[in-house]
Amino acid sequence: MQKFSTDKPNSIQNENYFLSQPHQPFFLAGIVWAVVGMLVFMAGYKMFLKGDSHTFLTPSAFHAYSLIYIVFTHFFIGFLYTTFSRFCQSDPVKKPYYLRTFFLYQTASVMILVGLFSSQTLMLSGMLLLLLGQVVFLYMIQRIFASAQAPLKDDPFWILLSLYIGTATHAFFILATVFEWPYFALPFAFNLYLVFMTFSVAQRMVPFFSHSSVSKHPRFVLLVFAGLLLKSLASIVGVPLLEAATSFLLGIYILLEVMRWKLSFSRSPNILKILHLALYWMPIALIIGALVQFGEYFMEVSFLFVGTHLLALGFLTTIIIGFGTRVTLGHSGQPPHADRITLQIFYLTQIVVAARLLYSLVYGFDLNATWLFDLSLSLWLLLFIFWGWKFAPVLIYGNQESKA
Repeated sequence: MQKFSTDKPNSIQNENYFLSQPHQPFFLAGIVWAVVGMLVFMAGYKMFLKGDSHTFLTPSAFHAYSLIYIVFTHFFIGFLYTTFSRFCQSDPVKKPYYLRTFFLYQTASVMILVGLFSSQTLMLSGMLLLLLGQVVFLYMIQRIFASAQAPLKDDPFWILLSLYIGTATHAFFILATVFEWPYFALPFAFNLYLVFMTFSVAQRMVPFFSHSSVSKHPRFVLLVFAGLLLKSLASIVGVPLLEAATSFLLGIYILLEVMRWKLSFSRSPNILKILHLALYWMPIALIIGALVQFGEYFMEVSFLFVGTHLLALGFLTTIIIGFGTRVTLGHSGQPPHADRITLQIFYLTQIVVAARLLYSLVYGFDLNATWLFDLSLSLWLLLFIFWGWKFAPVLIYGNQESKA
């Protein structure tokens, strides 16, 4: 079986550590933008409720755009620039290339943020520059895939496909902003880019780390992709019962398949327990989201995208915490384990999920939920500030104990 070494290469000892490996600047920037983006959304949403919003994107549009194409994409780039060449057994990404991508992303993100409040032209220019950064990223991943020496390229293919979908939906989002079209591509961006990308990596790496000897169903990933595609199409054309039924059946299918892998929970180290629970969050989120969507249809109420937020917080964010912790520690020469503080970060993530679920349910029953909105957003901010406080020194300086 292929091995994925996490030893720190000797070549980075005598250079600027922070920029020596691609995951370091991208992970730290992702943490920063997770805090900044949510603060901007919180302020914009409150102004919107008061009828005093003066931004060039609605709060909900900015919320979706910033999380999909700025926050989560930062983590994707950092992770894939570090590991995709190992998946494919190809040459690693050179430092000048990933630094070019990094500075493109930071410049574009700042332009978007400033332009959001001051100039639509500046904001759109930032979006186009961010899209260019994503194209640069996609081009490198395509080159790595094309030069792959690995005998099996199925998993890298699905990762690459999700990147193409994410880049295309990014372009459609910009067009929709310019021409004031509905954001019809967002279901594709969320389901087939964010969720499917994370799932493609998780279904490969979690069983590998867990030393599972059970073979996955040969069409497992294909069927999940088809299910997410149908779910997205049903959302776009406005057939909620079809979307809910697809989510429910897909969730049951994924749950049964993951249970069949016999991932050992009791005998696993804490970092693997986090990844196991994160993987189970995907089918759980789909099933709960489907049941709530059925309730929305028959009760004629809105529960504020429960399924979407359960996937984004329960599945995506927990997986990112797990993989981000493992990569950060492993590539700094430390054992990739979850200590007491890391476990507290994981528990806080689950509290964030619960708070957001409670806010949706209270809102759906037309109760006063303003304080729950503030609580869920504040917990998100606390989560990433806490994670940054724990791991920013490692990302910037590396393993200080080994240098003492």
